[in-house]
Amino acid sequence: MIKKYFLIILALFLSFQGISQKFNGGVMIGLVGSQVAGDQYGGFNKAGINAGGWISLPVSPKSELMMELAYVQKGSRENPDQEQEKYDTYIMRLGYVELPVLYRYIYSPRFEFETGLGFNFLIHHDETFNGYVVDENQFKATNLCFIAGIAVNINERLKINFRTDNSLFSIRKDRVSGDVWRFWGYGQFSDALVFSAYYKL
Repeated sequence: MIKKYFLIILALFLSFQGISQKFNGGVMIGLVGSQVAGDQYGGFNKAGINAGGWISLPVSPKSELMMELAYVQKGSRENPDQEQEKYDTYIMRLGYVELPVLYRYIYSPRFEFETGLGFNFLIHHDETFNGYVVDENQFKATNLCFIAGIAVNINERLKINFRTDNSLFSIRKDRVSGDVWRFWGYGQFSDALVFSAYYKL
């Protein structure tokens, strides 16, 4: 099922690139710091990458619509800290194909603001506690995220982007101990800070 969704999205992405000369497009790569609300750990301690491609369509002199197709690593990490008497090691690794659909407001030639939704498709995952595999409390195959950020144009081809990427639905299929409320239900929710470089081809 995930493969099917991925192929559909890829086909749409490639077809949109050829619709009109008005489209701009390029590639991006960046770093991710993530955590999971409701896992009883705190801090954006799980490092990951964000890499893929993007296209944009100007809709006015001050705004554009943008779509991306990227691989993004999210999850959670807790390292031992003897000073605080924390001795457990925990790591959750989640790999998604993400399709953000964004509205971008061009505030000035230098700064742009963005907001939109990201459709997430889980392609791999693993979870360990003190070196032992955790295989209960299965993860959902899809999710929807709220995205908001700011971009800084370095030159005509390169921009730096910083955004927050937060899941609207629980990443788990079932409720777990310590889960929290968000919007319309309890669960564990992925929160990520993403810092990326965008290059226009």
